[in-house]
Amino acid sequence: MKIVLWDVMDTLVVDPFREVMPEFFGLTLEGLIAAKHPTAWVRFERAELDEKSFLATFFKDGRSFDHEGFKARVRAAYAWVPGMEDVVRSLAERGVGMHALSNYPAWYTWIDERLGLSRYLSWSFVSCHTGVRKPDRAAYEKAIAQLECAPEDCVFIDDRAQNCDAARAVGMQAIEFTGDSRKLERELSLLSSAGVERTNRS
Repeated sequence: MKIVLWDVMDTLVVDPFREVMPEFFGLTLEGLIAAKHPTAWVRFERAELDEKSFLATFFKDGRSFDHEGFKARVRAAYAWVPGMEDVVRSLAERGVGMHALSNYPAWYTWIDERLGLSRYLSWSFVSCHTGVRKPDRAAYEKAIAQLECAPEDCVFIDDRAQNCDAARAVGMQAIEFTGDSRKLERELSLLSSAGVERTNRS
């Protein structure tokens, strides 16, 4: 295991979308999904919309809301998924190269300011910079090309099965994160052991 590529939201960091954003608007998650613009967030993640344009089109009916208050609430809500800082810290201490492969807008800088993920990994492949989102095949191929590595040398970790399937389709190893950091540590240990065994046999 030479390189670990991390999804960020709901893998390393709790996503404010599920609870914090609906609460801010006094909506349920289902209500927020029904009211929000169907493509604005995705376009924001690909940097096709700047922040001002995104917030102006957040709701499909164009309703106004407290933009600054919303941003402040989201920014304050970022937190580690329980146990995951210990996982990435352990890998970093072992010298494992790690990179974010994340669908997220420029707000990823808020995450780093609050939680300091860059102490452990590089924000190398965030969709607002690459212009592509998982599970688009190009998202993974761009990472492989930039890292100048073989796909099989990468372990991709994400909480969404379709993103893991897409990683496997380009030859990466992939682990679907279920929210259990200890289980993930065991799975990573097995992959590492298998890699050592293959090296010893070659």
